[in-house]
Amino acid sequence: MKKYLAEMVGTMVLTLLGCGAAVSLNCGVDAASVVGTAVAFGLAVVAMAYTIGGISGCHINPAITLGCYLTKRIECKDAIMYMVFQVIGAIIGAAILFALTSTDQVLAGGTTMGANSCGDHGVVVGLIAEVVLTAIFVLVVLGTTDSKKGAGSFAGLAIGLSLILIHLVGIHYTGTSVNPARSIGPALFEGGQALSDLWVFIVAPFVGAAIAAGIWKTIGEE
Repeated sequence: MKKYLAEMVGTMVLTLLGCGAAVSLNCGVDAASVVGTAVAFGLAVVAMAYTIGGISGCHINPAITLGCYLTKRIECKDAIMYMVFQVIGAIIGAAILFALTSTDQVLAGGTTMGANSCGDHGVVVGLIAEVVLTAIFVLVVLGTTDSKKGAGSFAGLAIGLSLILIHLVGIHYTGTSVNPARSIGPALFEGGQALSDLWVFIVAPFVGAAIAAGIWKTIGEE
């Protein structure tokens, strides 16, 4: 049970701090806000990797959990429970952020919850961006955490830095998800297009994770 709770806490922190930075910086208005949001998500992952990595492996992302399951690093029961608690954690994080922004007169006047949507770019572009970026991200996770070929204690840093790069590319198109849980939590509170586009940010990351697992099985496993 401890590892499930660790996943819940980790995903809560990722959602609160990552989306919280997006809200506070009004992400997308200028380059500085995009960079700041990207760094926030990456640092949140680094922080959690070294906090709960030894307990649960610090997936804090259903796409990563699926990638680990497909590469036989986690059992089916644990994979399902990880995903359930990750979503719960994301909802808690989004609820805290909603409570903060709803009492802030500056932020409450139209700022989003840092939720994901396809915006003016359309569903096709959103799907392509999320599939490709998730595949890259999960591949980095699978490679750096491999027991024989991985980066050892530097894995958390490599994963966090890669997430920064992914956000720098993806924010313009989708707000960057590569994480179904991180999308579900904020979308429930924001509603509107974020909720109607939510399926994209569930399906695409899972497809990307499956692609990453296939790539790693091909190039990384003996």
